[in-house]
Amino acid sequence: MNLWKRLVYLFLGTFLLSLGIVMTMKANLGYAPWDVFHRGTADTVGITIGNVSIVASLVISIIVVLLGEKLGIGTIFNIFAIGIYIDLLLPLKLIPEMQSFIPGMIMLILGLFLCAFSSYLYIASGFGAGPRDSLMVALERKTKLSIGLCRGIIEVTVCLIGWILGGPVGIGTVISAFGIGICVQTVFAWVKFDATSVKHETIDETVKNLKGFYKKSVGEDA
Repeated sequence: MNLWKRLVYLFLGTFLLSLGIVMTMKANLGYAPWDVFHRGTADTVGITIGNVSIVASLVISIIVVLLGEKLGIGTIFNIFAIGIYIDLLLPLKLIPEMQSFIPGMIMLILGLFLCAFSSYLYIASGFGAGPRDSLMVALERKTKLSIGLCRGIIEVTVCLIGWILGGPVGIGTVISAFGIGICVQTVFAWVKFDATSVKHETIDETVKNLKGFYKKSVGEDA
C-alpha cells in the first residue's frame, strides 16, 4: 500500500471511528465502557467528553511508553483527532438521539459496525496502534495474561469508574462490550483482512519513510 493511500486510511478511519462512537451514544441505550468513563468524567470535571478522551489518551500513552511500548504517528493523531471529532459531531442534529428501544438498537448496531470498519482502515494504515490498544498489549506483555482477559480487565475497570462518576450504563453498554468483537470479526472477514499481517511503524520509521518519499518525489520532479 502506498503512502498516500495509507494516509487516507488513517484520516478516514479516525473520522469514521468517531462517527461510530457518536452513533452508539445517540442510540440512548447506555454508552460503551470507555465512553461511560469519558462521560462520567466529563460531567464530574465540567469539560467536554472529547477533551476527556484526549486527556485520557495522553495519560494512557505515557503509561504505555513507560511500560516499554513504542508509539506511532497514527497513535498521536488518534489521541487528538477522535476527541476533536466527537466534540464536533455530538451537537449536530445530523445524528439524532433515539427515543425508543428498536430505533436505538438499530443505531447502536450500525455504530458498532462502523467502528469495526473504521478499525480496519486505521489498522491497515500501519501508522501505530491506538493508545487503548497499546495499553492492552502492554498489559498482556507485563502480566502474561491473555489479550482477551487484559481487555476485559481494562474495560470493566474504566466502566465501573465511569458508572460511579455518573456515566450512562445500560443494555447498550453490555452489547457494545461483547458485540464489538463480533462486528470486527465480521468486517475483517468481509474485507479479507488479517490484522496480524500489519507491521506498525514507530514514529522514527515513519519519519524516515516520509523523508525517503519526499526525496523520491523531488527527484522525479527534477
